[in-house]
Order: sequence, then structure tokens, then C-alpha cells
Amino acid sequence: MFNKMENDWPRQEHFWHYFNTVPCTYSLTVKIDITALLEALKENNIKTYPAQLYLLSAVVNRLKAFRMGVSENNEVGYWDISHPSYTIFNNETKTFSSIWTCFDEDFNKFYQSCLADIELYTHTTKFSPKSEEPENTFNISSIPWVDFTSFNLNIYGDERYLAPIFTIGKYIEENGKTLMPLAIQVHHAACDGYHVGLFIEILRDMIENYHSWLR
Repeated sequence: MFNKMENDWPRQEHFWHYFNTVPCTYSLTVKIDITALLEALKENNIKTYPAQLYLLSAVVNRLKAFRMGVSENNEVGYWDISHPSYTIFNNETKTFSSIWTCFDEDFNKFYQSCLADIELYTHTTKFSPKSEEPENTFNISSIPWVDFTSFNLNIYGDERYLAPIFTIGKYIEENGKTLMPLAIQVHHAACDGYHVGLFIEILRDMIENYHSWLR
């Protein structure tokens, strides 16, 4: 369900400044230590990508700033829940597709749904093979060939797009640790640096305490 923001919400002035006066997005890239998580996934025979999708989705759904949007009636608000729209790669044609899976707080339920979607569409050449994508989605993509230190998407002509965009890079081995580059791009109207910092803090905590959801 879409919830309209109250007229006196704390960031109202900030929102309209970055939505109308100086519309802009910004991005930053962080290295996330996933050493212990990868070992746990391997021990439990769990694929990495669906686990990454779950983690990002779980944090998005804990933070209202990452679920903001504009309704068809031009009302500013936020969704009760947001679902991941993510890329998959066709190794035969070297093309990618964008599909989506309904988020579920229960990791096992989400994992099975995600595996089913990926298996169903893994050989397609269509850009968006899964129909009826809901409005309340956000984007995740993976570039496992490049261990980037920064990444930015230039989006033209739609200053109303408030959903976050996440890009996962090739792992980096550093001082005995496996690090995952993660680019986070947000609309400044929805998220300040504080909100991105909070997102990263919660994500790192979930990864460190993987035993609380990976069961």
C-alpha cells in the first residue's frame, strides 16, 4: 500500500528543495566484508546472488527513506513494502534481463521464490520477461567482471524516480578478507547522507550476524 506523507514531516523542506529546486541524485561505493558470510553460504549450499538480493531488500524494507515514491496523483509518500527488480545474465547470448521477485522477510521463502524466477527466465533474451512488475520495486544489478571503486548511473528525464539503485561489483581479496564493492545511488530528495550511512550500518550488521536469518 502507498502511504501519503503528512504535511509536516521533518524533511519536507529538504525534499522539495532536492525534488524541485535542485533535483539531483548522488552515489557512493563502499567495500563490504563478506568473508564469513560466503563461508556460511558455501557450507549450507546456498547461492550467493539470491542472498545478496535478500540482504539489500531486507534493509530497504527497514528504512522508509528507501521506499519513497510519487503516486499517480502526484502525492509524495512511501510504500509499505518494496520488492527487488534485479538483473540476470544469459551466458549464451551475453545479454541481461531484468526480473523481479516479491520480497519476504523469511529468507528461505524469498530464496526459493528467487531461485524459481531465475531458473524460469535464465535463457530469455527479453529485457523484461516477467510481466506485471509492481510499482513498488527498486533496482539491483551485478557487474561481477569489474572490481570498481566507484559507479554512477546517469538518469535523464525522470526527476520523480525516488527508488534506490544498487550495483554489486567483483569481489576484492584484501588482507585475507573478501570484500564486495557496493554502489548505492539515491535521489537526494529521499535520502541524505545520514540515511545512506544508516543503510550501510544495518547491512553490515545483518552480514555479520547472518546466523539470525540464514537458517
